[in-house]
Parts: sequence; C-alpha cells; structure tokens
Amino acid sequence: MMDVKAHADVAASRIAAAIGEPARARMLYCLMDGHARTSTELAVVAGVSPSTASVHLNRLKYARLVNVLVQGKHRYYALEGSDVAAVLEGLNVLAGGPRSSFVPSTPPGLRAARTCYDHIAGTVGVLLHDRFLALRWLSTGNGQAYDLTPSGADAFAALGIDLAAVRTLRRRFACACLDWSERRFHVGGALGAALLKIAVKRRWLLQELDSRALTLTAYGRREFISRFGLFV
Repeated sequence: MMDVKAHADVAASRIAAAIGEPARARMLYCLMDGHARTSTELAVVAGVSPSTASVHLNRLKYARLVNVLVQGKHRYYALEGSDVAAVLEGLNVLAGGPRSSFVPSTPPGLRAARTCYDHIAGTVGVLLHDRFLALRWLSTGNGQAYDLTPSGADAFAALGIDLAAVRTLRRRFACACLDWSERRFHVGGALGAALLKIAVKRRWLLQELDSRALTLTAYGRREFISRFGLFV
C-alpha cells in the first residue's frame, strides 16, 4: 500500500513540475478552450523560440498532459483529456487568472462551411460532429476512428446513405478529422464523404465553383433542425 501511495506521490509531483514552468503553463491554458494548436502557435503564446517550444511540448506529452494530432503534414497539440482540463481549471480558479479565447484568422466564407477533401468542414462540420456525438450516433474508443451505434446506423440510413456500400470502400469508414480553422473535429472518412454528397444532392449545402466554400441554404437550416436538432 505504501508503495502504491509513494508511486502516486511521485507521479503527482512530476505532473505538477510539468505544469509549474511558466511557458508550459501558458501553453496548457491556451489549449483550455478546446482548440488544438501548432507548436509554432504555442511558441508565440509561451514567448519562447520554436526549438524551446518543442522541448516543452515533449515534456508535456511525456507527462500525459497533451497529445499530438497529426493532420496531413501538420502536427497539432491538444489537451490529453477532460481530466487535464479539470485540473487546470481548478488551478485557474485558485490563481484567479483569466483565459484567452481562440480567434481564428480564416476568411469568414471558408470558416462557416467548406469542403475538407470530400467531407464537410468549418463551423457547420464541427457542429454536426458534436451533434452526432451528443445524439450518440457515433461510437468512439479506437483513437480517432468512429463507428456507428445502432441508432446512428438507423439515422444515417434514413438520410439515404447506403452504409453497406460505404463500408466496402478502401478507406477509413469514419474518423475525427481536425478542422484547421476551428481546431476542433469534424467527421471525415467515407461516412463524412457520403454525408457531403447527400447534403449537396438535397441542396442543404451549395458547393461553389472553383472554391472550397459551401453555402448553407435556408432549406438546409430547416433540415438540420428537424433531422438533427441542430440550430446553425
């Protein structure tokens, strides 16, 4: 019993030491808003060089305070989970410090809704992702991969998506794809692509020529409310 307690004490002290360095603390609190950021962005927040930021981020990753999200050629950092956020929130209350919010620099037209390869991204994509999770249509548990729950399978089939055909495609069925403007997740993979096709076919979204921008129609807004309970 004493060995277990001693181990917990050592682990707690290591975590506290990782948080306790001012530059690392600034990085962690910057990530408290739920948005992932690059090491370059976190270096600016922390007021350190990119090379020093990398050292700090490796220390935070070793302490299991942050994780790395790989999106194409880019690497983004986010808090490891809600337990880390809860600890930081408690420390923030004790310290009485304010938190800054994430301010995206993406052009408004692309930020609202756009394509990411062949699925829906931007604010609309992120809101759909979060709504599907809230409705428990998506099951998690395998990293960033998703599957459908029974209720989710019924819901997506009701949209006119041939799930059996989607599952035969030689790509991931569904996954959490990090949104570069929102720095939160939208639904990627074959399921995300099928959802975009349905949305465009039914004119919920209009796809602009020679642009990644998508326009949410008034009809699409009504459909999102009636089908998903989502107000956009």
